[in-house]
Amino acid sequence: MMCPARWQPWLAVLLWLALALPPTRRMMEANMSAHMLLQLPLLALCGGWMTRALSDHPTQALAAWNRSGISGLLLASLTSLYWMLPRALDHAIEDPWFELAKFLTVPLLIGAAVALSWPRASFVVRGLILAETIATAFRGGWLYLAAPKQLCANYLLAEQQRLGRYFVAAGVAILLVLAWILIFGQVRTNEATRERQKSSGTPTAPA
Repeated sequence: MMCPARWQPWLAVLLWLALALPPTRRMMEANMSAHMLLQLPLLALCGGWMTRALSDHPTQALAAWNRSGISGLLLASLTSLYWMLPRALDHAIEDPWFELAKFLTVPLLIGAAVALSWPRASFVVRGLILAETIATAFRGGWLYLAAPKQLCANYLLAEQQRLGRYFVAAGVAILLVLAWILIFGQVRTNEATRERQKSSGTPTAPA
């Protein structure tokens, strides 16, 4: 979902407030898949958009402890793993303080951390994060599908298994998209390089 950068902080605030409204919260948290695969990513999106309001000074100050984006991406990964735990979902529904913690930590420690760290990350670091994301999706899917009983007190076994299938499907989708980019993106890059060499008169090596 794209929008002009100058609007993103304001849209982030509006989206965060909309997600925090009791009717919206109850609607999303009534379904396990919507809770984990819709509400949490939207909260992370809020945090990513909010970073557009930061000036260069705080961004540069954060860069001192976030070299190559590793610290921020590690923080986002650990926070994401916590909110994927079944007990974390239960606590967020049952305890208002955990709910508040979710609405603060997901935007700040996941969304904002990724937005500030991903541009600094090298190709290798990005590859490791994406590989771990795919592995986590498959592990989560296997966990929710293979568990013989419900892991969340607030969600039925059928909802849990449905979430497991969605996790596996998400892992497959990310893997296919990455394979497409790596294969066909490289082809387009090579073609663009040959076109530039032809226009500049530089001899091209045989394919």
